[in-house]
Amino acid sequence: MSADRPPTTVQTVAAPPSRRTAGRDRYLDLLRAVALVRVVAYHAFTGAGWLSIVFPAMGVMFALAGSLMARSLQRPAPSVVRGRARRLLLPLWVYVTAILAGLLWAGWRPATAPGGWWGVVLWFVPVGDPAAPASVGPADGAVEPSWAFQSAEILWYVRTYFWLVLLSPLLLRVFRRWPWPTLLAPLVPAVVLGVGVVALPEPIDSPVTDVVTFAACWMLGFAHNDGVLQRVPLRRVLVGGTVLMLAGIGWAGSAADEYGWDLNLNPLAQALWSLGACLMLLRVSPSWSSLPRLLRPFDPAVTLINNRAVTIYLWHNVLLALTVPLVDVLWAVPALELSIPWLLDSSWLQLALVWAMLGLVILAVGWVEDLAARRPARLWPTGRRTSHRSTSHRSTSHRSAPGRATIAP
Repeated sequence: MSADRPPTTVQTVAAPPSRRTAGRDRYLDLLRAVALVRVVAYHAFTGAGWLSIVFPAMGVMFALAGSLMARSLQRPAPSVVRGRARRLLLPLWVYVTAILAGLLWAGWRPATAPGGWWGVVLWFVPVGDPAAPASVGPADGAVEPSWAFQSAEILWYVRTYFWLVLLSPLLLRVFRRWPWPTLLAPLVPAVVLGVGVVALPEPIDSPVTDVVTFAACWMLGFAHNDGVLQRVPLRRVLVGGTVLMLAGIGWAGSAADEYGWDLNLNPLAQALWSLGACLMLLRVSPSWSSLPRLLRPFDPAVTLINNRAVTIYLWHNVLLALTVPLVDVLWAVPALELSIPWLLDSSWLQLALVWAMLGLVILAVGWVEDLAARRPARLWPTGRRTSHRSTSHRSTSHRSAPGRATIAP
């Protein structure tokens, strides 16, 4: 991300030499792509809470974002925060405009919602929960009435990311003075809130809980970028990560009657499990300049997902709601109903449909992410078109390599 203005008298945060080389780290890109695929699958497969255990996608996304934020803060903090906010908010505003237009067309009126017009402002400035109806439209309509709630529910990640971006200049300064105490500090309020010692007021409950749940993963990204994590012996990291994950799964088991095994419903279990897993994933980070030969066929997909991470995350949940009427249309075809009823009744079909619809959304509005990053707009940025140029000019500029764009989440 380029700075908004040249350095002035604003002080930057003193940083130790980073272990990261110039350009993209394809290992981190692969982790982000897997995380986003897992997020979409989690929402496509009803009751698949076990996916939150198989791969802690949200923790990984926050850890990677924290690493990129620490790298960016080698420049003046105000310009970095503005740039990160711009990269997040412009795609968000496109999404919000479309969603609010749909809600108004369906008959919802902000004046009747909790928070009134202030709740509408929170759609555009993600510091709290936006106003949204639990359902909108007729129960027997073409689209499930719950699409309104689903379109707003997904914004918890955007809100948490935005708060951590705003807090990062301070967090990074404190982290670089007391690394490990600062990194582990968010677990204290996570435990306090998780065991119910303190109950927060409704307006701040979700924002505070989400921040303390993932703040440690965010600062683990600081440790990765600064090389702090790599200086810890691998054996200690594996032991520490295992202990954290066992504590998380143990706490999840103690509350399984209430939440099941879905860590997304259990913030303390999520915080412990995600931190332990991310600790090991980032410690063994091989820092690939390109994907290994076995994974190279997935290179265009990994590049595309990274370049359109915000678009994919924002739109996938509401698009899943729109797959329901599409499946109903397929059920109305007698040949399909008789020959492949198992497929029509499967969540795999919805998963395939939502990725096809995401492709259309990427083509329609994904280029806004390029404008937010102040780079030329591209419709389908897989890196293939510029690959020959990046090879020939690699000795003069690392910025010409495919997929160099820094992704906000």
